[in-house]
Amino acid sequence: MTDSGAGGSGDKKDTEPLEPPSPRAPSDGPAPGAAESPTREFQFPPGVATPSAPGGAPAAAAGDIDGVRYDDSPAGGLLSGVRAPAVPDVPSPISARYLFPTEKYRGEWRRHWVHLMPWYIIGTLSTFIMGLASGMLTKWDNENRDTALSVTVIVWLLILGFVGWKILDWYMDRFILTNKRIMLIQGVITRSVAMMPLGRVTDMKYSQTPMGRMLNYGEFIIESAGQDQALRNVPHLPNPNELYLQMCEEMYEPEAVDERMAEPEEDLIPEEEAVPAKSDGT
Repeated sequence: MTDSGAGGSGDKKDTEPLEPPSPRAPSDGPAPGAAESPTREFQFPPGVATPSAPGGAPAAAAGDIDGVRYDDSPAGGLLSGVRAPAVPDVPSPISARYLFPTEKYRGEWRRHWVHLMPWYIIGTLSTFIMGLASGMLTKWDNENRDTALSVTVIVWLLILGFVGWKILDWYMDRFILTNKRIMLIQGVITRSVAMMPLGRVTDMKYSQTPMGRMLNYGEFIIESAGQDQALRNVPHLPNPNELYLQMCEEMYEPEAVDERMAEPEEDLIPEEEAVPAKSDGT
């Protein structure tokens, strides 16, 4: 008789061989207890072909993203939805005639619309007064009624014409910045062009009232080495903070501005990758 211990091999038992576990079919939902993935599936709009390769990036045509660019400019004012006006790439015909070929155009701005607020008020009040006076004159039983009514209408038209002239004058006024100077163009028939070289600017600041902070406008005060400056106080300029930074960068870091302006604009998707995938039926 063989003596066998607890761990000995004397006792022989019939055991079945273990089979390897079958591979589990992948499930659509996440495993129990697993955190939900932060990624989400891209939904294609109707009419856009899905990519042919599974898991690949969706192909997009260049026309689908035309005009889409990264924009990191802050909000234009304290009011939500107010944004800074875009600076044109080329000068307008109003300002192009005052630029010489060797200077580089940086932008031009019209005064803020609040500059026309007094004339808007005058036009609105004159219209209200004219309507009230016309209603009273039509009930006036006098032989001079028609003459008084005609004079009232003529005065009202003159006031509206003067308001329209002020609006045209506002449209023609431009504040221009180049790599060499700043200019202020004013007037419709009689033009006034004030200029100050950037190299002669000794001090520059801008101020904003509470209303200016809400509506995003301010007054620029520019000092130079001379005693009498042709361009010193410029009120009601829009987006004063970004304009101030742009002018300071132009005065102190002109090489950085030239380097940034010389960089070509790159497309978001290369042309060879921007071809939309064909459907299986074609």
